Amino acid sequence: MSSSSFPVEKRQLHTPDLSHVAQVIESGLKENFKEASVNVVDCPDLTSSPWQLAAPGLGGAPRLLDVGGVPYLMPLIQREKVYDLAQVASLAGLPNGFILGAGAGSYRVAGVNCEMMANIKFSDPDSGAPHNIGSYSAKVSTEDGSAIIEKFPYTEAGPLANLLLCEGTPGAPVLEIKARKRVGEENFVTCMRKSLAAYFGEGPVGLGGVFMIKKGKAKLHIMPDFSQTPLTTNEGVNKWLQFYNMSSPLTCLSVFISCDPGLDLRVEHTHCFSSHGDGGHYHYDVTPQEVEYHGYYVIAEEIVRIDRPIKTHQIGRD
Repeated sequence: MSSSSFPVEKRQLHTPDLSHVAQVIESGLKENFKEASVNVVDCPDLTSSPWQLAAPGLGGAPRLLDVGGVPYLMPLIQREKVYDLAQVASLAGLPNGFILGAGAGSYRVAGVNCEMMANIKFSDPDSGAPHNIGSYSAKVSTEDGSAIIEKFPYTEAGPLANLLLCEGTPGAPVLEIKARKRVGEENFVTCMRKSLAAYFGEGPVGLGGVFMIKKGKAKLHIMPDFSQTPLTTNEGVNKWLQFYNMSSPLTCLSVFISCDPGLDLRVEHTHCFSSHGDGGHYHYDVTPQEVEYHGYYVIAEEIVRIDRPIKTHQIGRD
């Protein structure tokens, strides 16, 4: 099936005022962290260190994309489910947009199943100019089980991806979110998502952006190669995944939505990369007294669901 024939569904999201969302998130974070602040600021240049994004900002028609899904990965991989993210951006209405977020990398270009940290500013399709690709991948060494983090100079994703798509324009108003010294049980992203869900109820609010884990360590996973036996329980999934405690600083590409408006969404997904060889799928920090987060998020105007699985399940969505 060509990507042009993938089914596409769209839903408008609730877009409360940024300052209102800032208050809700800050209140939730203060219940989970010793110190937290959320402010509305003009987005800084995110191409600079330590952010290393492929576009300078998060402005311009922001939308969330949920592409494919976990049911295409397990119980057993459906190998035909690969997606050209340039075509995905076109299907979502921004062919020369900026994509960032978490997904599976395509085994066809990586040679093996892997995590993808998507970070791509697409060029005008008619210009012939190359895309600006700052993506990374994480895979498990078949020799010793160690993590391999490397540049991923491709636009092809595997069976699932959760992304922010925007024009990438600089200077737009965003949420600057800071938190340090975790005292509660929720991770940084889940705490924000649950805060919005509790306050806004069934009005879905979606956010996407980037944050740094500036200090401390975090528990991350990396998928090994595709399982040869069906993965039918979360326990089975966790035995298959490879878990690591990774060191800061980590650059984390993150999307979440407060509730699912009936599209079988993965409600949060964050992948991290670094220049020192650590990265993967973020679960939570493991040094609560030391950890420090700093990020920038934008509120999405809509959610675009591409190639939603017909047969679905809730396994493996942590």
